[in-house]
Amino acid sequence: MKSLLILITILITMGCNKKNSETNTLNEAYANITLKELNNNKIQLSKALNNRQSILIFYRGGWCPYCNKHLKDLKNIEKDLQDLGYQIIAISPEKASELAKTKDGLSLPYTLLSDSQLNAAKHFDLAFTVDSETLKKYSKYGIDLEKSSGEKHHGLPVPSVLIISKKGEIVFKHSDKNYKKRLSSKEILEVAKNNI
Repeated sequence: MKSLLILITILITMGCNKKNSETNTLNEAYANITLKELNNNKIQLSKALNNRQSILIFYRGGWCPYCNKHLKDLKNIEKDLQDLGYQIIAISPEKASELAKTKDGLSLPYTLLSDSQLNAAKHFDLAFTVDSETLKKYSKYGIDLEKSSGEKHHGLPVPSVLIISKKGEIVFKHSDKNYKKRLSSKEILEVAKNNI
């Protein structure tokens, strides 16, 4: 059943991308998206993508156990993805210092970028504002979005996986507002193989 859903998502995404392929190039679409590296240096998403096939992982933060499980799971397929010509870039609204803790704590070999102002999440239509009731619940668990991001927007991305071609086209996009549901590494690898 999951394979059928992935196939349907791929077909829908491919159909949508044909219409937008001319405007969805690295230079035009991604040059104005500024993120931060672990050393707090600014980097444009177009430079991070560097005309390479890329798997973009949008996640909520190192405070999220579902995100951490997903990030660790990706280590199992990173070599296979590299052999196919892909790079993994994980993007979170956390500030660079928090990303460094996640990268070191989980021993992640791939790139993590800070989207603390939600530039990339907004560009890909993944950003949402956390309601006050949920913020109170987070606070009870010691989760402080303002401290984590260094911003007061109380925003997060919907957990998502995007596959970007060398030309900058979005060839696959999977998002689920239920943050507990993620594509497995096996599913991501399969979709990546089908989009070379």
